[in-house]
Amino acid sequence: MVLGKSFYIKLLALRYRLLGIEQYIIDPEREYTKLCESVDGTILKIGPTSNTYINVFDIREESIEETTGYLATKISKLIGFFNLIFGNMDEEEKAILEEKIILTYKEKNITFNDETLYKNEKDGKVFKSSKDMPILEDLYNILEKDENVKKLKIKLIPFVKGSLKFFNNYTNIELNNKLIVADIYDLGEENLKYGMYLFTDIFWDKIKKNREIKKAIYLDEIWRLIGVTSNKEVASFIYKIFKTIRKYGGSSVAITQDIYDLFSLENGTYGKSILNNSSIKTFFSLEEENIILLSKYTNLSEKEKIEIKSLKRGECLIFAQEDHILTKIEAADFEKEAII
Repeated sequence: MVLGKSFYIKLLALRYRLLGIEQYIIDPEREYTKLCESVDGTILKIGPTSNTYINVFDIREESIEETTGYLATKISKLIGFFNLIFGNMDEEEKAILEEKIILTYKEKNITFNDETLYKNEKDGKVFKSSKDMPILEDLYNILEKDENVKKLKIKLIPFVKGSLKFFNNYTNIELNNKLIVADIYDLGEENLKYGMYLFTDIFWDKIKKNREIKKAIYLDEIWRLIGVTSNKEVASFIYKIFKTIRKYGGSSVAITQDIYDLFSLENGTYGKSILNNSSIKTFFSLEEENIILLSKYTNLSEKEKIEIKSLKRGECLIFAQEDHILTKIEAADFEKEAII
């Protein structure tokens, strides 16, 4: 029986499920299907052959932040998302893109006045739905009118007319299960970060909706969102989740086996911040070079460095606040059957 990182996370998720804790899992490698099916969870797939869509322009009622309005909050997230598509933009390009985003929402009668996010119906005022929001094609049409942003328009073509046009649609998913797995495997290596970001955004809004309900979010392969292939806007959003999720009755789980990539953006600022904001850290066996890098950001003793290097399958070193505990992972037969 192989008991490693993946088994440990699935076991944790299974036990949380039995405790009735709501859970949201980002699954880039299609590792959590068996677990999800075993406990009657919901699998949401996004990709070329799926019928699941998420509108990147959605503003959800629970997305409001304490210090900014709806549209201002959404623009900051969109700048991060479009940085993933366009590559790191300079301040001038960001300002131009922001102007185009504002125009895109204005065409749908949505402005910085939060009241424009509501519409009158028979039962009173209700928050606008995904169908009332712009989609990527609306931004594309705005960009098409300005030759100065031709480069941005060209990079959007695959998302509007090409192989990634499933991103150009209205949201049609329901989050009404206590275990939801976002299967983004079909996106392919180059496009995983887009799916990870969109699902993280929608899960985060769900987590904020009710502070009384216990919940957890799992970000597998988190380096894709806070590493060198990402950008500081996206990484800041992910860091904010880890920093503030406790006040919403939640916990966040960062999962990676790519230590170098975890600390590759902005000199490791975001990887280190997330590590420091994690009350529990679990380390499995690592090679010497990874241990050296990790020791720069954690208070590993010389003895613990040796222990991590020599850990066997099924063993890990857990940091719980000031306590460092050498641990063996064990599971009941019914748990193994549900996971493997």
